[in-house]
Amino acid sequence: MTDTALLPQKSDIWWVFLLQGFAGIILGLMLVTEPGATVVVLTTVLGFYWLIMGVIALVQVFVDRSTPWIWSLLIGIVGILAGLFVLRHPLVAALTVPTVLVIVLGIQGLVMGVLQIIGGFKGGGIGPFILGAINILVGILLLGSPVAAALAVPLVFGVLLLIQGAGLIVLAFRVRT
Repeated sequence: MTDTALLPQKSDIWWVFLLQGFAGIILGLMLVTEPGATVVVLTTVLGFYWLIMGVIALVQVFVDRSTPWIWSLLIGIVGILAGLFVLRHPLVAALTVPTVLVIVLGIQGLVMGVLQIIGGFKGGGIGPFILGAINILVGILLLGSPVAAALAVPLVFGVLLLIQGAGLIVLAFRVRT
């Protein structure tokens, strides 16, 4: 069996990976060097996105009959309200949006951890049990201090984007040759 399938194939769109890599590095540097300002800007962009998607969902109530109108109406109202809140209070939203994300991830960690531990007891072995315990610990840490964890989110995402950006640039040149 050869490993030629694992090697990147020559591509004419290598420059897309290159641009994604540069964008990741730029955004990563912004998040690492100026996390507060970058989060405010990103949250404001998210507010515009929610507002626009809310308006589109309201239009969908009258135009598209393939989905139940009540769901489009609810999505539209929530999207518009969330977008207006973020745009009217960008500094408050810059703290609450990452905090809510941390709370959701903490709950997800607890649920996944419990399910993995159950899987370990039902014959999955020691691996799922250990991963479940780690997920529960991470969930407890995130839920124990969600604001502190939310303040670390920009730095963590910044470092991850720097790593991803560098990887995409390397991939672009590997795919190009």
